[in-house]
Amino acid sequence: MITSVDPPRTTVRPYRFTYEEVLRMAEAGMLPEHEHVELIDGQLIPMSPVGDPHIFCVDELTHLLVQRLPADSADTMRVSVQSPLRIDAHNAPEPDVVVKKSRGGAATPETTLLVVEVSDTTLAYDRDTKLPLYAEAGIPEVWLVNLKARQVEVYRDPKEQAYTLRQLLDTEDMLSINALPDTEPIAVSDILPARDALDPDS
Repeated sequence: MITSVDPPRTTVRPYRFTYEEVLRMAEAGMLPEHEHVELIDGQLIPMSPVGDPHIFCVDELTHLLVQRLPADSADTMRVSVQSPLRIDAHNAPEPDVVVKKSRGGAATPETTLLVVEVSDTTLAYDRDTKLPLYAEAGIPEVWLVNLKARQVEVYRDPKEQAYTLRQLLDTEDMLSINALPDTEPIAVSDILPARDALDPDS
């Protein structure tokens, strides 16, 4: 009697890059110069090109946040724009804006007070992939600016891979940073482009 034996199965695991490896690849010219990527779970994820409404929102938000930093924080706090947030060896997303309590170098979960993602075509990716990553890292507050809906989703109080507090703010509402309660709030309407800027055919 001949019995067949199934061959052993081989488990294929994708290689997970580290942030240091990606830096060395960039220095060696191994990454396309025209393609902007971020490191998520060890994978290089291409970032979507941004249009004028996205640029307007990031510029206005950065300007208003810098204005509102405490007067005595010139040597201790910074507003970082589209720079890596080094969560761990395999994760370095690049949020649109970060308010951090440090100078120089990349932000870390320990130094980050606020993360802002400006979302147009990337809303599902920001909610489903990046938001759980920020929660697991203990980032205390995240704003998702939904350009199409003209709303801001505010997430606070991270627990494991989720935020337990969520607010949905419209154009008549005000934004405030939970970690900086004494700063002047920002009007949602002040960071959004004109409605017709979102629809070039209108």
